[in-house]
Amino acid sequence: MATWIVGDIHGCAEELSTLLDRLALGENDSFVSVGDLFHRGPDPAGVMQLLRGARAQFILGNHELRVLERLGLAPSSTDPDDRPPRLPAPADLSASDLDGDGRQPCDVEPQQRAPIVEFLEEHSGFVLRNERVPHAGQTRDGRDWLCVHAGVLPGEVAEDCSIDVLTSLRRLSGRGHPWWYEAYEGPELVLFGHTPSSVPRIQRARGKLVALGLDTGCVYGGRLSAYSPELDAFESVSAARAYAAR
Repeated sequence: MATWIVGDIHGCAEELSTLLDRLALGENDSFVSVGDLFHRGPDPAGVMQLLRGARAQFILGNHELRVLERLGLAPSSTDPDDRPPRLPAPADLSASDLDGDGRQPCDVEPQQRAPIVEFLEEHSGFVLRNERVPHAGQTRDGRDWLCVHAGVLPGEVAEDCSIDVLTSLRRLSGRGHPWWYEAYEGPELVLFGHTPSSVPRIQRARGKLVALGLDTGCVYGGRLSAYSPELDAFESVSAARAYAAR
């Protein structure tokens, strides 16, 4: 049994397919995405199909949030049960209706627009804790873990942070503007994406892994990376090419 948390996919279906083949998920394994599923990359519809096939859970990134906000379907709080009623997606969605943060496009055929929106309505909110993931365990050293897209404010409970913090935080205000995770000390392990790096962003406190950034820049020609808290193990695949410029 293992839970695998994957970093920002950004439409990289070929790399996601290779990663899933390597993981060879079993019946009691789980697959979780930290958000930013579709925008920038070449094959959003392929990503959706692969995630459905893997029975994946996902939390909302800043790009998914913009789509749902535009369509009146975005949660207004961090309560996972606080969401507008699910509605059939309009049949006449335009390409711009699916634009993400910064008007980044979600490049799908017109007939795939409504299924993308309907898929996004299946999200797991902004914070996903291990107890809400079927069959998930704790970290190898016996701690709970949680996923957010961008970050949490050190010293605050994740669910008490604003939606903007959970989906967009990178650096803290104050002297030196440190990365948020540099000031985070646990006790829970926070798994996040949003801030790309050539290697996972690792933060330890008192000898324990307390924060792990999994966006290794696949859409920019880097890697698509996943981590299992129960196994304390990584898996990653190289991008076939760079699909977007930073």
